[in-house]
Amino acid sequence: MKVLAIDDQQLVLLPLQKRLNELGYDVKIETDANAGISLYNSFKPDLVIVDINMPGVSGLEIVKYVRASKNSATPIMVLSGNTNDDVITKGFDLGINDYMKKPLSLNEICARVKRLIGIPEVQNKVVKSEVMIQQRCVGVVIPCYNEEARLLSKEFIAFIDKNTGYHLCFVNDGSKDDTLKVLNNLRQGREDFITVYDCKQNGGKAEAVRLGMLYMAKKSDLDYIGFLDADLSTDLADFDDLVKTIENSDFKIVSGSRISRMGANITKESARKIISMTINFIIRKILGMNFKDTQCGAKIFHKDVIEVLFSEKFVTKWIFDVEIFKRMTAYFGTEKAKDYICEQPLKRWIHADGSKLSMKDSIKIVGQLAQIAWVYRERKTKTQYTSAREFKVVQ
Repeated sequence: MKVLAIDDQQLVLLPLQKRLNELGYDVKIETDANAGISLYNSFKPDLVIVDINMPGVSGLEIVKYVRASKNSATPIMVLSGNTNDDVITKGFDLGINDYMKKPLSLNEICARVKRLIGIPEVQNKVVKSEVMIQQRCVGVVIPCYNEEARLLSKEFIAFIDKNTGYHLCFVNDGSKDDTLKVLNNLRQGREDFITVYDCKQNGGKAEAVRLGMLYMAKKSDLDYIGFLDADLSTDLADFDDLVKTIENSDFKIVSGSRISRMGANITKESARKIISMTINFIIRKILGMNFKDTQCGAKIFHKDVIEVLFSEKFVTKWIFDVEIFKRMTAYFGTEKAKDYICEQPLKRWIHADGSKLSMKDSIKIVGQLAQIAWVYRERKTKTQYTSAREFKVVQ
């Protein structure tokens, strides 16, 4: 039995294809609607699964093509995040057989497929899946410098295996050990979900994150892009919570915060905590916003602000997070930026051994904050940002 699935987001299609293949179906996928129509004519599927919101040709137009132009009774299932009643009603009026709203489990999708077209003659025995097909697709940039010994490869693999809609981009920041080899091994067999971006020279975390964010912004199927520390001091489940917040709100940035609160596992060395409190006080004064923790290494951004925030190099090596927020206030104005930024407490954060930032480095940060205050002393206008030179990513 043949299934054709059409969706502009490949990260949605790949786990669906894998699961249906495991069950014995012959599955082809397509991210371009026009190419999907051509494939329909040559593949002659027993079932079409289609998304509604696609650029250019919508899913409903594909339904019209199958029902009206081809006069075909091929079963059609819609798999979409669009919950508009008028759209759903129109879909059924056009002749769809089922409408599935994202997010939903692969188990449910497969059960609906079996109900519509039956079970393949040759079935593979597979265990139930815990995977959910999500409504959004997310890119995550993970800067890596000499992470050979402590990169938690198993945790990253387990996360992308269970959580659909994620593409991880590991940026090797000119590591002097075998970090690049470890990353390439991690990517092997998972090329559709993991990218390794290799910087030949060490440019520091700020530049590694910046280049990774710009690189991921070129991927058309991503809705949100964020960054996360390689040591997973912020739990991956916590990062997913940040994503859930931004996708269900009008925020442009959701930033993790290591605020101690009941029920949260937040640990720091006491001396680091005192220094952090002092630095955070200075940061709040510079930004004119009451942030509790700008420096948490877990942040997620709406894709439409990536160029505004990352097209130009950062002034500082370590506290580029402050510059990100400063650029937000420069572009939108302080009051509007406050509405666009959410600081969300983490359930878990642990200061990992082997951190590159020493106490001496922390003291240097005060000087860098003064540098930021000086460089951004004159507010740039939205027009200046819009006309800024185009960025160029060098691999």
